[in-house]
Amino acid sequence: MALINGRNGGAQFVPVRDRLAICLLLLALAAMPTAQADDAGTLEEVVVRATRIPTGSQALPFAVSQVGRDKVQQARQQIGLDESLATVPGLFFQNRYNFAQDLRIAIRGFGARANFGIRGIRIFADDIPLTLPDGQGSVDAIDLGSVDSVEVIRGPFSAVYGSASGGVIDLRTEDGPERPFLSGRVNAGAYGFRQWQLKTGGQSGRLNWLANMGTTELDGYRDHSAVENRLLNSKFRYDFDDTMALTVILNAVDSPQAQDPGALNAREAAEDRRQAAPRNLLYDAGEKLDQQSLGLAFRKRFGNGNELMLRNYYVRRDFSNRLPFDINSNGQGGSVDLDRKFAGLGGNYRWVGSIAGRDNQFVIGFDYDAQRDRRRRFANLQGVLGPLTTDQDEDVTTTGVYLQDALELSDTATLTLGGRLDDVDYRVTDRTGSGGSGRRSFTEFSPMLGANWAVRPQVNLYGNVSRSFDPPATTELANPEGPTGFNPDLDSQTATNYELGVKGLVTGRLRYELAVFHIDVEDEIVPFELEGSGQSFFQNAGQSTHDGVEASVSLELLPGLLGTASYTWSDFRFDRFVGTDGSDYGGNRIPGIPEHLFSLDFSWSHPRGWFAGWDWLWVGRFYADNANTVQTDSYWVSNLRAGYRWQSGAWLLEPFVGVNNLFDEKYMGNVRLNASFGRYYEPAPDRNAYAGILLQRNF
Repeated sequence: MALINGRNGGAQFVPVRDRLAICLLLLALAAMPTAQADDAGTLEEVVVRATRIPTGSQALPFAVSQVGRDKVQQARQQIGLDESLATVPGLFFQNRYNFAQDLRIAIRGFGARANFGIRGIRIFADDIPLTLPDGQGSVDAIDLGSVDSVEVIRGPFSAVYGSASGGVIDLRTEDGPERPFLSGRVNAGAYGFRQWQLKTGGQSGRLNWLANMGTTELDGYRDHSAVENRLLNSKFRYDFDDTMALTVILNAVDSPQAQDPGALNAREAAEDRRQAAPRNLLYDAGEKLDQQSLGLAFRKRFGNGNELMLRNYYVRRDFSNRLPFDINSNGQGGSVDLDRKFAGLGGNYRWVGSIAGRDNQFVIGFDYDAQRDRRRRFANLQGVLGPLTTDQDEDVTTTGVYLQDALELSDTATLTLGGRLDDVDYRVTDRTGSGGSGRRSFTEFSPMLGANWAVRPQVNLYGNVSRSFDPPATTELANPEGPTGFNPDLDSQTATNYELGVKGLVTGRLRYELAVFHIDVEDEIVPFELEGSGQSFFQNAGQSTHDGVEASVSLELLPGLLGTASYTWSDFRFDRFVGTDGSDYGGNRIPGIPEHLFSLDFSWSHPRGWFAGWDWLWVGRFYADNANTVQTDSYWVSNLRAGYRWQSGAWLLEPFVGVNNLFDEKYMGNVRLNASFGRYYEPAPDRNAYAGILLQRNF
């Protein structure tokens, strides 16, 4: 298989696409409802809480998906969110195996620009934000071993969440069961993978608790890609009475090592997929971090469903990394030391009542978040800390107020409208005295209007128009013209989303959804590299459009056997964009997002305890650069997992096995966009297996 294609070259993907299309067609044919009453299945409408107005998913005027605990935890390797969210249409994941760069998540194209971390998407866990005030998200603190559900809102829903052009990922962790338990889980596999977890939870009087701690170690498929991570996540909820509760969340992450193997050019990847980039070895590229967080969430329910929610959180993060250069062409050192503290508070009040005899739900709220970074950069003397090149304080504050109302217009129609006003302020204080101090501010109003119409029972049409904005993260504001200060030419990006869709549930056996959207983006933030700099900088593209279709279907094929298929078509293009070198990219496709994306998942469970899962993912070709001269190959990858759940009295035993990349596909786990010297490619592992066991004792 070719590693790289020009505009007209490369391997053909029609046969693979045809096979996948046949699978989707078979699912659709099997879903034809019958008139027999006993055909009713077990699929039900889910209640979505990420909207801050808990509502059945069918009644919402936008695209939303939910996955449950077993999908996230059972027989999974538990090293990334992509394991369980690959079947969600509109989502595209990269960088699963480079822990120094973080998982890269894109929703409707937003987030693809990130060279590390997550952009354009807001992430929450138990009402506490995992996204910084400057919009940069991280998955380091997510404990997959205690996740109960994940909800994904696709599209800009900024009336509630602020800077979220792509959408929202909202995680809820498990509550402790009424009967206390203690469990241990061990898991091991190829490439030096080792993992253990210890979890406990229960209910004692008015106190509910759940805590999970564990360690993950991986030597890595490629040279210089080892990682070690220790994680503790705990949640304590005290119920003062049936209407009032306080939840305390404690989380700690210690990752003393996450090596960065870097990207290869086409020749290097063809010669040896497992090698690291030479400069990454020479400069010992990688990162380490130490983070602790405390979150508080208070809820008070009043009569008729009215509720007050208040939250507060504090996070301390000590982070350092080594980039593959000593001092780049604009004087910035290759070793970064970051002392970060960020905190925030927020709240909202939900009122449930009626207007002119029609049901109405109204929510009003506020958010205030603050971030302070002490950023220092040193020369990287081949892995040894060198002279100081940058020393500055970076402060970010965000203030947001929002309201949203959902009014029942008739027995079958609901109108939702909302708005949010955000103010984001950046300050940089240059400690070196070289004149790099400065300030940037952005103020934006983000409205949203949506409607939902139940054309018949369990069939809903919806439409929405919404606007959002994404301010640049502090790392994206890095100055390409000097070692200190902010980039004065980089502005926030804004997006206006138009969307139509349909959702349905048939006889409890079939759930389907289809969404069609068009997004106009102004000043889209895109990455570029200066030759000799060794790092990414960012610029604004004048105008771009995102056109797409998202479809998914879940079908109960047999009792205990569920099939889920999803397809995403993406046509994302620059309308007007002249690069820093004067090149005109107008009309080109936005790099990093495939035009076609298809997933298929089968989940099976038997009353006697056996269970299995088999998923397929097909990724179409996409461009790696703004000029559209470098194109990746399409690929498909399949993963298989199985296990047995045995319970006797107070004891539970669950052995499991899994195989990743079942058919040994040679593909790229990550493509670095607009990379210099042709270093785009980070190869993914070959076929590999893991096995583990869960032992639990109930008390």
